[in-house]
Amino acid sequence: MSNPLPSVLAAIECDRAPALARLFDWLRIPSISMDPSFALDCARAAKWCAVQLGELGFSANVRPSTGNPMVVGHRKSRTPGAPHVLFYGHYDVQPVDPLSLWRRPPFEPHLEDDGLNGPMIVARGSSDDKGQVMTFFDAVRAWIAATGDVPLTLTVLIEGDEEADSIHLDTFLRANAAELSASLTLICDSEAWDRSTPAITISLRGFAGVEMTISGPSRDLHSGDYGGAAINPIRALTKVLGELQDANGRVQIPGFYDGVSDPSAATRDRWQRLGFDPEVYLAEAGLRNPSGERGRSLLELIWTRPATEVNGIWGGYQGPGVKTVIPAEASAKLSFRLVPGQDPAAIYAGFEQFVRARLPPDCRLTLRAFDGTRGLAIDPSTPFLALAASALEAEWGVPPALIGSGGSIPIVSAFKDVLNMDALMIGFSQADDRAHSPNEKYNVTSFTRGTRSWARVIAALAG
Repeated sequence: MSNPLPSVLAAIECDRAPALARLFDWLRIPSISMDPSFALDCARAAKWCAVQLGELGFSANVRPSTGNPMVVGHRKSRTPGAPHVLFYGHYDVQPVDPLSLWRRPPFEPHLEDDGLNGPMIVARGSSDDKGQVMTFFDAVRAWIAATGDVPLTLTVLIEGDEEADSIHLDTFLRANAAELSASLTLICDSEAWDRSTPAITISLRGFAGVEMTISGPSRDLHSGDYGGAAINPIRALTKVLGELQDANGRVQIPGFYDGVSDPSAATRDRWQRLGFDPEVYLAEAGLRNPSGERGRSLLELIWTRPATEVNGIWGGYQGPGVKTVIPAEASAKLSFRLVPGQDPAAIYAGFEQFVRARLPPDCRLTLRAFDGTRGLAIDPSTPFLALAASALEAEWGVPPALIGSGGSIPIVSAFKDVLNMDALMIGFSQADDRAHSPNEKYNVTSFTRGTRSWARVIAALAG
């Protein structure tokens, strides 16, 4: 067959109704990874996935891990010299709280139409990540239906702890590195640029997190007896946090910007062509004015500049009425979003130096650092990006946006650090899909067009 792609795309169209039915079956399984009471459901979701891969000719099974089980599958192409790629996704989902805000039970998938998005698949996990994973599975299914084979040798890894920060995956990758190694990782867990423009994510910010506690008196003190005489840990804590940024929004932690570089002129030009409106972006969050470093564009702030944020703060009495105490301690949680060139270990060390330099007498500091990941960037001229971009443009009629992400996907760094594999990150969710929120949805157009897009990307990567 000289060009099998038209037949593959036709097979996708014929499979629309069965594809939705399969997805609905998976969505009915409440595979909430962060709640141990759903461990059996996570195992059931993993088994469901392995069965689906088996139907597609994979040698697939459910593997134990130190957390929820992994699903691993292999399918060798009959095409001589076919490239070997690994597809990664996750079957676990977020908790559903607050349940009262769901219009219908979160694990009873159904179709709705809001007039803007057209038909929508509404259920927990529809967008993050079961619906996205199924776009790739269904593209593979269409290739097999149309040609009897897939022109790529495929390894599939589906995990069950992504919503718990993939804390068990690094160990699994190291233990199975030889089996899981391939030339490239494919990931479908990100957004399109908008409803009519696909996207390839080419940069991610890294992450470092810390919990800090400042202790003072040996016990809570009566503020009438000790007020004005005893150090108040809340006051000490807020002073430290208040000095994290200067008046221009620049982080004051020693060495915080070591290794950080400015985006190139070509990158800034690419951003300019995206038509991004910072006022609209902020308005969706009920805001009007950007924060952070002055003199930087909003895209620069969230894609290529590091940041520090206070995510939680507590101490003293917080119940009803008034309890006049000077608390014995006060605590805060902070996160650092990092860019390529920054080392999480150096950020932790600089932060400790920053806090201790501002610690008042009679105060003690306790720090708990969380596992960090480095920022990641892929060169836009990398050959596999050009192949994927061409395939996406053929489907959507416009070139894909090459975008960054202000968030972190630890698994991408793990694939690079452990297996030395780059990642092709293509997703089809929309900004209004309400992932992690009540009434999560995935547009039917995202589902079907995502499947068609992966079918084309498979052809492009096969050469």
